[in-house]
Amino acid sequence: MPLADQFGFQFGMPSRQVWKVAGLLSAVRTHIESAYTDVWVEGEISNFHAAESGHLYFTLKEGTGGAGAQLRVVMFRLQARLLRFRPENGMQVVARGRVTVYEGRGELQLSAEYLEPQGAGAL
Repeated sequence: MPLADQFGFQFGMPSRQVWKVAGLLSAVRTHIESAYTDVWVEGEISNFHAAESGHLYFTLKEGTGGAGAQLRVVMFRLQARLLRFRPENGMQVVARGRVTVYEGRGELQLSAEYLEPQGAGAL
């Protein structure tokens, strides 16, 4: 019940929303996917894994200047088949894709559609 002070202002108990984990992750995913639909990210590949399905999984890491920031990346088979080089650990690359949330682990990730090498040997 709201309380009125001497000036007629109404004060009430602040409402709170209690989320289920899946509901919060779903809401965050929807927000992030609509805000970051086409991004370019540069970093160094680590933890590279080519799955039997043809999907590529790896982490993009930023050096010490980026405080060790990292972002998981998935590149699905259809896009991976178009690559003109073989990604490897330690390779500096630029990835283009959309940011999403992998709800199973509650992790931010990039769903890459394009990947290009950077630096020496990039061509």
